[in-house]
Amino acid sequence: MASRMMIRNAPSLLAILLLSSSLSVRAQESVTPAPALEFLGFRAGASLGDVSTALTRVRGGALKCQGAKVDKRVSECRADFTDPAAGRPLELWLSAVDSMSSVLMLSGTVSGDQLILWRRTLERAYGQVDANVHGPQWMMQWVRQGRMIRLTWRLESGRKLASVSLIDGHVLDAWGEHRGARRPTRR
Repeated sequence: MASRMMIRNAPSLLAILLLSSSLSVRAQESVTPAPALEFLGFRAGASLGDVSTALTRVRGGALKCQGAKVDKRVSECRADFTDPAAGRPLELWLSAVDSMSSVLMLSGTVSGDQLILWRRTLERAYGQVDANVHGPQWMMQWVRQGRMIRLTWRLESGRKLASVSLIDGHVLDAWGEHRGARRPTRR
């Protein structure tokens, strides 16, 4: 009798097993983070160690950091390096919270070809977006799971200035929540 019940219910059991394994795979896929936003080997939300490693890869100078006076968790860091594809000098500036970059910017004077390469690289990696114009400045941005990458450029004194900013909203949010908890209440 028990074996007849098992045989009769086998399709239902099989369906339940298949559904639960399908749900398990979907749950795993939904928690898999999206690829990090990155440019020239620099990643949004990277640790200072990872930024130093990326600088080594592009034959850049040492990352020099200075702690903030008001909030010891915050550091401002700078370095110079050369764009590996164009061979032109660039500057790196970043703000880090607890040794994690919250805002990282790569900037410099670029050639027209270099700017086109930057734009195409970002569009291939993250999709096409419209360029927005604000006065003399052009901007394109991509947002993924609390992180943003922004390409900005403008002409200034006959030179083309461009920057790529990598912003990690999670690092900034955590810093903001921590600061809010320590802020005295006003009466």
